[in-house]
Amino acid sequence: MSPEPFTTISATALDELSVNTVRFLSVDAVQKANSGHPGLPLGAAPMAYVLWTRFLKHHPANPGWFDRDRFVLSAGHGSMLLYSLLHVTGYALPLEQIKQFRQWGSVTPGHPERGLTPGVETTTGPLGQGFGNGVGMAIAEAHLAARYNRPGFKVVDHHTYGIVSDGDLMEGVAAETASLAGHLQLGKLIYLYDDNHVTLSAGTDITFTEDCARRFEAYGWHTQAVKDGNDLAAIDRALCAARGETKRPSLILVRTRLGYGSPHKQDTFEAHGSPLGAEEVRLTKENLGWPTEPPFYIPEPVRAHFLQAVERGERAEAEWNDKFSAYAQAFHELSQELQQLMRGEMPAGWDADIPQFSADAKGMATRVASGKIMNAIAPHLPGLIGGSADLDPSTHTALKGLGDFEPSDAAARDTQGSDGGGWSYAGRNLHFGVREHAMGSIMNGLAAHGGTVPFGATFLVFSDYMRPPIRLAALMGLHVIYVFTHDSIALGEDGSTHQPVEQLAALRAIPRLIVIRPADANETAAAWRIALATREQPVALVLTRQDVPTLDRSQFAAADGLQRGGYILADAPNGKPELILIASGSEVALIVAARQKLLEKKIRVRIVSMPSWELFDAQPQAYRDTVLLPSIRARLAVEAGVPQGWHRYVGDQGDVLGVERFGASAPAEVLLREYGFSVEEVCRRALALRR
Repeated sequence: MSPEPFTTISATALDELSVNTVRFLSVDAVQKANSGHPGLPLGAAPMAYVLWTRFLKHHPANPGWFDRDRFVLSAGHGSMLLYSLLHVTGYALPLEQIKQFRQWGSVTPGHPERGLTPGVETTTGPLGQGFGNGVGMAIAEAHLAARYNRPGFKVVDHHTYGIVSDGDLMEGVAAETASLAGHLQLGKLIYLYDDNHVTLSAGTDITFTEDCARRFEAYGWHTQAVKDGNDLAAIDRALCAARGETKRPSLILVRTRLGYGSPHKQDTFEAHGSPLGAEEVRLTKENLGWPTEPPFYIPEPVRAHFLQAVERGERAEAEWNDKFSAYAQAFHELSQELQQLMRGEMPAGWDADIPQFSADAKGMATRVASGKIMNAIAPHLPGLIGGSADLDPSTHTALKGLGDFEPSDAAARDTQGSDGGGWSYAGRNLHFGVREHAMGSIMNGLAAHGGTVPFGATFLVFSDYMRPPIRLAALMGLHVIYVFTHDSIALGEDGSTHQPVEQLAALRAIPRLIVIRPADANETAAAWRIALATREQPVALVLTRQDVPTLDRSQFAAADGLQRGGYILADAPNGKPELILIASGSEVALIVAARQKLLEKKIRVRIVSMPSWELFDAQPQAYRDTVLLPSIRARLAVEAGVPQGWHRYVGDQGDVLGVERFGASAPAEVLLREYGFSVEEVCRRALALRR
């Protein structure tokens, strides 16, 4: 069957042609790649079509326009649905790239990737992550609107939409983030649930039989059901009703048919994750009245219909620009601040009040120093927003006097916010609850939305609970900051369940994640400078529970050496060491003490503070050689974690004093002694290297 010319066409027929265009662009791309997921685009195209042509506020010629609606395809395996929509609505995604789906060098990878494909808001694929990202985006919109909108000037006013799947709703991160979203009353968050009853391996009836509507109602969501996923009018009505609900996020359960139209594979898992096959593609096209040739066919009326998105977007952005110009005249300082946030820029003098800490043999925990630094920075950095997984008193991450992010009606409570600053969406303290996984994915959504610099805090051992979003933050190059406290066995009596051993090595294994474990209060200040100035990578700050000495910088190198990842803290008296001791974090004080003992034995020792492998590895080889001196083979690294990875710095003839088993429940000083973190053991291991 070949395409026929169109003369006049009814609105209903144009809708049907448009939906089928999206369906078969997707099917043809999957078939050409011989890889992909055709089932979701075939079933979900109608609801995506209604959303994108009747509701979504966007500007294809300017995908980064700040007041656009955000769209998240949480079911990232259905990526061809999104790519087809981006192409036909006029984004810079040519048909040739659709034909290169899943191929080397294309901008149409198997799952959507932020920063690669124009119009993709966030990297999805691991199910449930996009769901959480959307919650973060909705939080960002609500926060910025509360801070910057004024009567008559809604300069931040957009929705977050998403398509989520059965698999998304099965994942725990969706449960965590849905629970928090309901509590926060995020009324501008609307998800369409592709309720097709089929997963990759079977029907959902073997694993997923809960009543999703009632579940989400219990979370505090507004729910609706559309019984026929091809009923465009019903989908339209449901979206209108969802937009009218301002106090609850919305879930619209749309009963779709996976692989819709495929004579032999509709409603079966065979349509989920594999091409239909050439013959089944032909039969599906015939079944839905679509030309079998040529592939990648787009009827001219459909092309013109979809490209109206460009004109609508241009008009919407122009209207917003006019509004913002008037806003800037009426509220000059606010507009300047908001524009700076939208550009992702740091305000002048943001770090002017970062404290310098005096030398102190007792010192303080780096988590405590971090809290002081954060509260010195926060008044000068309006984009800084975040919190902890119910651990503010332990992580010292509460921003004092800056309010809690909570629904407006929480202001009627008898208590003020936990920081004394009251309750509202303008508050900058986010309370994630005991939900580390949710915290990570929400932080990614906040950063991807723009206008914020999010941070999240928990104990280092619980970084395992949020590893998937940490990995995705690194993959996307998002500016998020993790504050991980209680960083070693030295946290003490809570025992092995809470004592991190392998977590540092695990975080360092993530490409593009900068991990910084500062030695004292002043290195912590330097670490925060790096974390906030690094705009296209996530940063993990790893901090102590126990007090550590604040080094006397008149005797040791300045803490700003941290910006190079590793630096000579103190050298041999003649500048010609015979032994190099290296450490990070709390163990730096230990090698400082060991150095003094070794000097008494006339051993020429250099000590190196190595707070960040990633920053050190980014330095020129000449600098690294200056610090570690390739000619010196006697090198000992000391860190209260697994030794994995340290041999790149100590070499084959060096040694690592680390932790190679789980911790135990005992006071910190007992644990450190029993695990060998003593001056005597450091000296013994170091002297053994000289033989």
